[in-house]
This record gives sequence, C-alpha cells and structure tokens, in this order.
Amino acid sequence: MVRPLGSLVLVVGPSGVGKDTLIDGARQALDNDKRFTFVRRLVTRPSGAAGEEHDSVEPAAFAEMEAAGRFALSWDAHNLRYALPLSLDTDLALGRIVVANVSRHVVAEACAKYPACSVVLITAEISRRAERLVARGRESGDQITARLARESAPVPAGVNPIMIDNSGSIAIGVTAFVMALRAIAAQE
Repeated sequence: MVRPLGSLVLVVGPSGVGKDTLIDGARQALDNDKRFTFVRRLVTRPSGAAGEEHDSVEPAAFAEMEAAGRFALSWDAHNLRYALPLSLDTDLALGRIVVANVSRHVVAEACAKYPACSVVLITAEISRRAERLVARGRESGDQITARLARESAPVPAGVNPIMIDNSGSIAIGVTAFVMALRAIAAQE
C-alpha cells in the first residue's frame, strides 16, 4: 500500500453547528491554495437538500458502489448512508490536505486507515443550533427537539480535536476554521 503524502482533515460536530457553512467559507477563502481539496460526500438523500453540499445516490446504487469498493469511507447516520469518494486517496497521494465533513462514528476507522489525519470539532451554543436547524427546514419542531436532546457520539479516545466554537458570526467561524486548516498545512 502506498502511504499518503497529504493529510485528511475530518470535520465533525452535532447537527446545526454550521459544519457545511464553515467548509463552504473555507473552500472560497482557500480557492487559490492548491494544497487543499474539499471533498463532496455521497448521500442517500435527494439533491438540493438545504444547507448540505452533497452528491445524491439512490440506496441501491450506493450499496452496489460500496460492494465494488468505490468509497474511501462509508457510514450510517440519521437513517441515511454517507460515503467519501475513492478520489480522496488520489488527492492524499498527491500531497493535498483533504477536508471532509464526516460523522464522529467513522473517525476511528478513518484515523486507522489514514494515519495523517486531523479532527476539527465544531461546536455551537444549543440555542444557535436550534435556530439553524429550524432555518434549514428539513425536520419538524419535534424532530429538532429530539435531535438537540440526543447526546453526540464522543470523539474516539486518543484523538485530540481542534475545537472551534461557531456560535458567533459566520465570518468569525470561517476565519477560525481557515486558521486551523493553515496550521494543519504548516505541520506537513
């Protein structure tokens, strides 16, 4: 197996903390910095879902792709299937820093598969998360309340994430995230 030259940055955090917003902002801010690649997830959710950049895949096609080994990583969350494309291995082999929004449930597997792996944990005040979940309009009030009440899975033991509080403005959150990504790149 060829060892990757780049590093994988896993972005995690509970629903409503603004992971996709920060990733989109960092993608724009780092557009001219070719060290960074922002990978799109494949999700068994229809395209056009508010607030989440992804490529939609029908569940049957997802299962076929997974069985054929076409994903770098895959996981279940919120009654959906998620995956990162195999192209992230190419980006890592080319020495890039690959940024991906993932579930905490896949962090241990990702860190085992990709030793050059960093975790960025995004947090936000619960009232701010509630506002964001309501604004994206994918769930009822009861579903949002249940989501906010649910305990988030912990980051696996031995993983020391970079923490970013995204309770404030988008500009402050994006700036903090870009600074974290540049710090990771400086360690390369």
